[in-house]
Amino acid sequence: MKSQFDYIVVGGGTAGAVVAARLAEQPGMRVALLEAGPSDEGNEAILTLRNWPNLLQTDLDFDYRIEPQTRGNGRIRHARGKMLGGSSSHNSCIAFWPPDEDLRIWEDAGAEGWEPEAVRPFIQRVCEKVNLEFPEPVNELGRAFFAAAQAAGFPAHNFAGNINQPGVGWFMLNKQGRVRHSSSVAYLHPLAQWGQRLTLFTHCFVECVLLDGRRAIGVQTANGVIYAEREIILCCGAFDTPKLLLLSGIGPAEHLQEVGIPVQHHLPGVGENLLDHPEGVINWEASRPVPQETTQLWELGLFANTQPGLELPDLMFHFGTEPFDVNTVPAGYPTTTNGFALTPNVARAKSQGTVRLRSANPADPPRIDFRYFTDPDGHDEQVLVAGIKLARELAAQPALKSWIARELSPGPAVQTDEAISQYVRRTANTVYHPAGTCKMGADGDETAVVDPQLRLRGLENIRVADASIFPTMIGVNPNLTCFVIGERCADFLSGK
Repeated sequence: MKSQFDYIVVGGGTAGAVVAARLAEQPGMRVALLEAGPSDEGNEAILTLRNWPNLLQTDLDFDYRIEPQTRGNGRIRHARGKMLGGSSSHNSCIAFWPPDEDLRIWEDAGAEGWEPEAVRPFIQRVCEKVNLEFPEPVNELGRAFFAAAQAAGFPAHNFAGNINQPGVGWFMLNKQGRVRHSSSVAYLHPLAQWGQRLTLFTHCFVECVLLDGRRAIGVQTANGVIYAEREIILCCGAFDTPKLLLLSGIGPAEHLQEVGIPVQHHLPGVGENLLDHPEGVINWEASRPVPQETTQLWELGLFANTQPGLELPDLMFHFGTEPFDVNTVPAGYPTTTNGFALTPNVARAKSQGTVRLRSANPADPPRIDFRYFTDPDGHDEQVLVAGIKLARELAAQPALKSWIARELSPGPAVQTDEAISQYVRRTANTVYHPAGTCKMGADGDETAVVDPQLRLRGLENIRVADASIFPTMIGVNPNLTCFVIGERCADFLSGK
């Protein structure tokens, strides 16, 4: 295969589908969209939102393992969607806009032009494409949690707005009825509409980016070379974008030499600054049958401050009308088929990890080391300990207490901060929000991989548009922010 296009978009996931569609809308453009997985069009297993748990650990999931953790749970498996739409075709469609305060943090960190006022028009563009709905608040157990949170002093919030205060609410979802409104559904479907403007390569594995001096000219795939006359946009996510750059000889020279890859461009920040929302869990067995009326099992949640004086909530809960036992059962805790869960997570975690190559073989998965709970001040650990305590306070409110037969994990014997911390770290999970590994920053920031227009530093005709560009973790589920990044990248490329 040897083809030539104006633009090559590598990765048909959340942001990649947006970038490719917006480029293909421009007259006379020839755009190639390369996706490692299949199309989602017509696949009810993907399109039916309620089915999302059944996509985990299948052929539609990269299902990445992580490195052993010195202070956390090394059994965590990171789901990543392997199909058009990427993780927006694979997740539970919880939809938040990037908080204004996080965008100001980004701007202060060197992301000039990403302040809330500059980003707002691109939020509006996403709104024009993506259908956003709230679930019907019909689940009786969900309503009990909502009432318990209000009784504990948390006001009702409309989560369609800016999240900067504690409160409880039902989640906004990118869906249309029972169908998920992924970036693929919202921007690409029907695929037949594009004609020759957009050429879609599914099941297409990219091995490296090809350079001619400082200029990116194409990509090597398993089936041959594809060339780009204008630009290449990498949209492979926080694991696979740095992996692809490293395989291309772009990254920290010392690491590239370790794995035997010739250094094409020393860029020390590639694969650094790996961020996430580390998550604890508390599971209960229900005292009566858990209602089955649900859109996607995790329909509402809560933001909280773990200490007085905070400007922004540092703790987020997801409330699930199912037990979340994927990491508690292997650790020896009991479970049930009739239960529910609260999952406190660290809204703006301080621990940072790395993504590295396992070898020079493109088929090998990357070496992913989150270094969970290693921040020097113990912030992440303290937030989750406070989260388990707050979950128990919520469970003690009359509205929710009547639903509880017993606490399954960690169980009533686990009470001290030390015991809670040990439990949380041993059974921690992820909210599947990896980010930051090709971070955006200002000139002179040696750790920055892309500039504020998403251009790869030191090279020409190559950009990154996905969650890897996050300078810092934002305090909400980040999927809609990736839609916005796709819109922003397409605007940069259009030269407006």
